[in-house]
Amino acid sequence: MLVQVVKSKIHRVKVTGADLNYIGSITIDEDLMDAANLIEGEKVQIVNNNNGERLDTYAIPGPRGSGEVTLNGAAARRVAVGDVLILITYAFMELEAAKTFKPSLVFPNEANNTLT
Repeated sequence: MLVQVVKSKIHRVKVTGADLNYIGSITIDEDLMDAANLIEGEKVQIVNNNNGERLDTYAIPGPRGSGEVTLNGAAARRVAVGDVLILITYAFMELEAAKTFKPSLVFPNEANNTLT
C-alpha cells in the first residue's frame, strides 16, 4: 500500500513578487529548493498565512541567494507581496518506509527568505 506523506516544507517565507503576466508556477530561490529537496517542476502546495488561501502549482528555480518567492500567472491574484507562506511537497511511499521517513524542513530567515 502507498501512502502520501509530507516530503518537504519551507516554513514562513515572504512573497517577494506577484507576476500576472507569467505562465503559471512559483519561482523559489534555488538555495531554498535545494535545502527542501525540491526539484524544478515539482508540485507545490502553497498555504497563505495571511488570507488562508491554499493552492497548488509547480516550482521553478529563482536566483540563488536572492530570497525570491514569486507567484506567477493566475496564482499571483491569491497573494500580496509581503504575505507569509508555507510551501509543502508530498510524496507517495510504501507504508513501512513512510513510518521512518523524515521530511526536509526548512526554516529560512523571515526577514529576507535566505538560509543565513
